[in-house]
Amino acid sequence: MSTNVGARTWPRRIVLMVAVALALPFATVGAQPPAEAGGKPPIEALFADWRAFETPPSHEGAPDYRAATFERRRGELARFRSRAAALAAGTLSTEARIDLALLRAEINGFDFNVRVLQPWVRDPAFYATVWTEQSDTPAHEGPTAHGLAELWTYSFPLSPQDETRLAGELRPIPAFLSQARGNLTGNARDLWTTGIGTMRGQASDLADLEAKVASAGPELRKAVAEARTATESFVAWLDEKAPSKTGPSGIGKESYTWSQQHVHLLPMTWEDEVAILKRELARAHASLKLEEERNRGLPPMTAAQDDAEYQRRADRAIRKLVAFLGERGLYPMRDTMDAELRLRRGAFVPIEQRNFFAIAMHYEPLTLYTHSSHWWELARMRDEPHPDPVRQGPLLYNLWDTRSEGMATAMEEILLHAGLFDDEPRTREIVWIMLAQRAARGLASLYLQANEFDLAQAKAFQVEWTPRGWMRPDLDLLGFEQQLYLRQPGYGTSYITGKVQLEDLMRERSHQLGQLGDSFTLKRWFEEVHSAGIIPVSLIRWQLTGNGEEIRGIVARE
Repeated sequence: MSTNVGARTWPRRIVLMVAVALALPFATVGAQPPAEAGGKPPIEALFADWRAFETPPSHEGAPDYRAATFERRRGELARFRSRAAALAAGTLSTEARIDLALLRAEINGFDFNVRVLQPWVRDPAFYATVWTEQSDTPAHEGPTAHGLAELWTYSFPLSPQDETRLAGELRPIPAFLSQARGNLTGNARDLWTTGIGTMRGQASDLADLEAKVASAGPELRKAVAEARTATESFVAWLDEKAPSKTGPSGIGKESYTWSQQHVHLLPMTWEDEVAILKRELARAHASLKLEEERNRGLPPMTAAQDDAEYQRRADRAIRKLVAFLGERGLYPMRDTMDAELRLRRGAFVPIEQRNFFAIAMHYEPLTLYTHSSHWWELARMRDEPHPDPVRQGPLLYNLWDTRSEGMATAMEEILLHAGLFDDEPRTREIVWIMLAQRAARGLASLYLQANEFDLAQAKAFQVEWTPRGWMRPDLDLLGFEQQLYLRQPGYGTSYITGKVQLEDLMRERSHQLGQLGDSFTLKRWFEEVHSAGIIPVSLIRWQLTGNGEEIRGIVARE
């Protein structure tokens, strides 16, 4: 956020911009140094070396997360930091400096995970390596091990080649879970108990897979059976150890702030985030009440009564959203946008089984389809990869969270203000309900990370402050969300903090263009943001405006 906004604008400085001499120079013009002997520019070469290092060595056929291995590997971070510092001392373009900032952030992420988060020590869910669904974000949310089996990438019945590939992905599971029994020495009770549920889920998924591949070759059937047996045995071991786990699971305010600033490049403290989420929670509730007053004389919303009606509403919503964006010239359009949403249109759910998002979808699918701009971004990442190799694939350690979740959340309110729901005033109420729910769960996650709440209190807070009783404690969504936000500090708040950063970027960019005698349009803003890649919003701000104060302040404190 720009220094053009005075301190009086915020009750407390949200953005930490420190006016000190920098540890590294940050020029905004120039070119990358000459290519190294291998032909790659130095930053790309360093990035490739870093990613190769970040992948752990193998132990008994599984990724090696043992303490002694991490102690040795953490000592090697110094040489990567040294190489990055040497490159930063040269004359680089803004884009190259942004790439260096991304590289430094990933190195910090590795360091933070080894020093503080230690999911392989504290969190049994880390050892779940079978995934049945694709995430709507660049990579899976939360800490994940290397060597996952992504079942959603397969079409059944499997080809012989896919049988071989899947068997190879499942074969390490027994050795990995055996290693886990020695690694998991932490005392984080809430992480432990929720992790048991995650591993039970893996056992169930493997049982389903076993039935699916009953006619497959012997190698795959053996790999599935052994993975299932090992997972069930691991669950029994976790259950046996659970009574001895009595400690807190949050990482504390100081570590939380360090992670947000130095890994996720979010220039906020734990206290800043509390202030922002409290404000957004209040704004969402107040806006909902004002919408209800405005709509007082209108008929109440009705939910879809069967799948046929649900599908009619979904089809209409998809057509309306894509047409609205295209006809109004609000968004950079692609031919696959309609199809990407149709793949995730959903289906009718009985009322007693509907979670928060299913409730919203059954009243008006259009509200959640605005958030599903996630899928458009993943399609763009797949079909039109960023020209910069550092930004082509998913960043590690969920560095993309504020950009990915922040944009999807911002889209809901952006399109509300742009007029998408003008002919359906009651639908506007759902947008504010969704914002309130995201603020409530994010605020609960902050108190949970600070160990001011335990998991039960965080759940209760989220239920209490989600309007109309739409967040029910008896459905799985509540536990899933708070478990994820406990496992990945900052993820629960990224929907709101990212949205706030993007709104401020819109303010600054429109003001800057106005001063240059140029015109701001929403479509142009989206195009510019997309062109930077799915990277932290602070870096997008730097690229679009030339203002790198946020990152300089963070680097100065490293």
